[in-house]
Amino acid sequence: MLIRRETTADVDAVRAVHAAAFAKADGGTGVPVGATVEATVEATVEATVEAALVDALRADEGWLPAYSLVATDTDGQVVGHVVATRGRVAGEPVALGLGPLGVLPGWQRRGVGTALMHAVLGAADARDEPLVVLLGHPDYYPRFGFRPAVELGVTPPQPWGPQYFMARPLTAWRESIRGEFRYAAPFDDL
Repeated sequence: MLIRRETTADVDAVRAVHAAAFAKADGGTGVPVGATVEATVEATVEATVEAALVDALRADEGWLPAYSLVATDTDGQVVGHVVATRGRVAGEPVALGLGPLGVLPGWQRRGVGTALMHAVLGAADARDEPLVVLLGHPDYYPRFGFRPAVELGVTPPQPWGPQYFMARPLTAWRESIRGEFRYAAPFDDL
């Protein structure tokens, strides 16, 4: 596996990764046989939203190409993608909003997501970004140094549970970074 920056040739493959990664209603390989219509529709809508979100982020002023990374297999096929875009804390451009992070179902639980996460955090730290924020599962992201953002004085833009709205301070972080977090504009349309 290789982690590298996304190129324009990867756009369709990235869209396909997110559509496949988020199309699962059961956490397995797809919508389960016999799933309710509601579960099938919900999984399809989520997959469409995540794939469309990446496209909308590319067109937004918050897009930062250095933080759109793909994982490829030995044949060069894209099997995973992560993106971080410019976020703001108290109106200042001092944070990144991470997500979405997607891995093709056949490549999940093989370290691709972990590799992408380490790569994007390493890139952000190397470029002196102070803070990375995400909305995610509290059992998964602490392994990467994320903790409730409210512990750092960073509050969510919506009333999300503090256990899901997490932040990871990097080397350039300073305690004066406090206030409400805002994602890049396309997140407001979710």
